[in-house]
Amino acid sequence: MEFPEALRYTKEHEWARIEGNRVVVGITDYAQEELGDVVFVELPQVGAVVEAMGTFGVVESVKAVSDLYAPVSGTVVQTNTDLEERPELVNASPYGDGWMIVIEISKPEELQGLLNATDYQQYIQQQS
Repeated sequence: MEFPEALRYTKEHEWARIEGNRVVVGITDYAQEELGDVVFVELPQVGAVVEAMGTFGVVESVKAVSDLYAPVSGTVVQTNTDLEERPELVNASPYGDGWMIVIEISKPEELQGLLNATDYQQYIQQQS
């Protein structure tokens, strides 16, 4: 299981890659493994406003349907339209081609509340 050091994480198992005033968001390797084969991803429209820890979409797998949570507040400036036709990218490449949305951050201070890779790994171990 991967925990890239360059990313930040939520306790709801989303990752955030900070790129200036924007954040690329997806679900973690742990989350996709727990879900099993992803068969559908519902993402917001570009221009949607999201709140930190508010839901921004849904991921459906053969096992379950799970809400997706925004790691920070802001405006959705891009969505991964490839997931409409190829939701399995979430399983195949959760930190790469399986990314979900890009948020333009409205409250940069919220980044401080995200976990680093070590803390996220410890959080998962405590939950097990």
